Amino acid sequence: MTYSPVGRETDRVDGRLKVTGAARYSADYRAPGMVYAHVVTSTIGKGTVTRIDTAAALASPGVLRVYAAPDPRLRLYPVAPQFRNFVENYAPLQDADVRFHGQIIAMVVAESVEQARDAAALVTATYAAQPPRTSLADEPRVPSGPTVSGTSGDITILAPGVESIDAALAAGDVVVEAEFHQPVQHHVAMEPHATLAVWEGDVVTVYSGAQIPPAYALGMSQRLGVLPQQVRLITKYVGGGFGARVVLWSDAPLAAVAAREVGRPVKLVLTREQVFTLTGHRSHLTQTVKLGASRDGVLNAVSHESDVETPAVVGFNLTPAHATSDTLYRTPNLRTNPRMVILDLPGSRAMRAPNEAPGAFALETAMDELAVATGVDPVELRLRNYTAVSPVTGLPWSSKHLDKCYRVGARRFGWSRRHATPRARVDGQWLIGAGMASAVYPATRHPASVRIRLLDDDTAVVSTATSDLGTGGWTMVAIAGADALGIPLKRVTPEIGDTVLPQGAPAVGSSATHSTVPLIVDAARDTIAALKQLAVTDPRSPWHGANAEDLRYEDGRLHSRGRSMSFGRLLTVIGSRGVDATASAPAGAPAGYSYHSFGAHFCEVKVNRFTGETRVTRFTTVADVGRVINARAARSQLVGGVIFGIGYALLEENPLELDTGRLAGSTLADYLVPVNADIPDIDVHLLDRPDPVLTGPLGDGGEVGTRSLGARGLGEIGNVGSAAAVGNAVFNATGIRVRDVPITLDKLL
Repeated sequence: MTYSPVGRETDRVDGRLKVTGAARYSADYRAPGMVYAHVVTSTIGKGTVTRIDTAAALASPGVLRVYAAPDPRLRLYPVAPQFRNFVENYAPLQDADVRFHGQIIAMVVAESVEQARDAAALVTATYAAQPPRTSLADEPRVPSGPTVSGTSGDITILAPGVESIDAALAAGDVVVEAEFHQPVQHHVAMEPHATLAVWEGDVVTVYSGAQIPPAYALGMSQRLGVLPQQVRLITKYVGGGFGARVVLWSDAPLAAVAAREVGRPVKLVLTREQVFTLTGHRSHLTQTVKLGASRDGVLNAVSHESDVETPAVVGFNLTPAHATSDTLYRTPNLRTNPRMVILDLPGSRAMRAPNEAPGAFALETAMDELAVATGVDPVELRLRNYTAVSPVTGLPWSSKHLDKCYRVGARRFGWSRRHATPRARVDGQWLIGAGMASAVYPATRHPASVRIRLLDDDTAVVSTATSDLGTGGWTMVAIAGADALGIPLKRVTPEIGDTVLPQGAPAVGSSATHSTVPLIVDAARDTIAALKQLAVTDPRSPWHGANAEDLRYEDGRLHSRGRSMSFGRLLTVIGSRGVDATASAPAGAPAGYSYHSFGAHFCEVKVNRFTGETRVTRFTTVADVGRVINARAARSQLVGGVIFGIGYALLEENPLELDTGRLAGSTLADYLVPVNADIPDIDVHLLDRPDPVLTGPLGDGGEVGTRSLGARGLGEIGNVGSAAAVGNAVFNATGIRVRDVPITLDKLL
């Protein structure tokens, strides 16, 4: 191919649709006869609904139905055990139990959205309340289950002759022990959760945002008590997910079952406050990190313990030491011990870099404290503890260039000009400091399928039912298809976000790219093989009767016997509209390696010595994420991850009322996220080193389908360690170590 779009600055193929408003998100769809739903939520944290008064709501203009818990008209069913991580463990409006503050207890359906909303405000409820469990000091406290990788989160590795992790720590010349607290945090996607459910006979089409479309549709079919083939999910454009759209929450099944009962399409759009409560959050947690090291900073022992909120209704098994303390540094003695505290709170869920962001804040802050205690430069400290193999498994990484990330980042940032002594740099009323941290994130391949169809107009369609959360999935599919087929990007049409398409990779865990791209290459190979077979078997073909192996495909054309013809022209000649093939692969990557992406963050802050106001003034991130598919989107994703980290460090917190279980800051007026004024220009550098193992052997020559691009996902790694870099910079500026996020003004005064 004379020109490949891989790794270039490519505009999003869906960009024009989005900026012109032509891209339809879930709430943008309409259907003939559509009506609107609005939910009513509980005002206690635990107990029973004893009475719901719906009379005033039923008498309101335009109201068609008012459903109140328990309501036998809306029959919803339990789901199979294998889906327990994708749904809440109760069905909404099926009983009178209240499990958390803000649970759905009633729903109004009306002719207009305003009528539904106003009528819902007239519904009142009385309760028999009980005290909810809301504190990390509560019981039951249980051992964590497996990590997201399926391994145990409870790990103890001791060097020969060492009796315990405490003994290993005590043997260190320098010991750092620190406790960290993180409050409830939220995904705060731009698009509120919305569902439109349309029944045609016994088949329902659901328009809703989903990160794992096949699991969403299967969960919906089980909730509704219908066959999987009776549910179609359309999720073409999604305005952010960050983990909040992994679970099939209660709102979507309620919209679907109401549409079936009313006999008309039903649209349900949650209010912003309801989104905070009903669609997940990052759990609040406490972490304790202990590091033992020699006087020159070489680690002898690492201990990382945690207590994490796990809601009784559904919870993400947050194990913050996983892929952080058990991965980043060489140590002969290692202990990780995650525990869960089962509480009566709204369901929790993975939130962008779910384990790694909180885990890295604790570990990388403790590493900075170790650097201070030993007098070793923070970059040099990490290089002294660099590991070429996984500390837990001993397996080498498929590809790791973290040392280069440190060196390149330090040079680009100007780290050598940093003053090691806190409060050494002053500019008027501002104290200036610099900090850094490491980043790491697992690379996991998920099962997926891709279909490629070559058409008689010399274009190609690449189809897979993954979803694009704004991360660039549409463009990734198009770029990989154009590269695999050797044709210009403008001649490739991506199809995603619809469960009638081949099963797509989940848009979770920064895995969609490296789960999808290899299958695009395989599907291109198989489609071209089918094209060649058509060329030699169809009597109308100029190559009829030839050996298919003698035909050569290059840049969208077949060559043989001194002739050359584009695939579109060949299909036209033989009277075929198109030819296609589908490639599929199960989960998993080749054995014998550990798979991760890596990075390094460098941050400068200024802190007002009188008010405690903190401003991030410079930020540099260098990432080792395999081969880059789209340089523009890659930088955008890393910038977005860093912004997540800045919000984590300085702003984001939803106060939890321990006596009621209410999340008290559930509006965008109270839950603070970074805005443009909070963010400086962020310098992002991508090493662009292809991974030679994760997606198959590398190679830029040969037949289509014989090479791998060596890509890894990168959506979340920018959020790992970036908060610690901010916190470490704040310490360097002020001499005040803040271990409880967010780092607010009061903690610096």
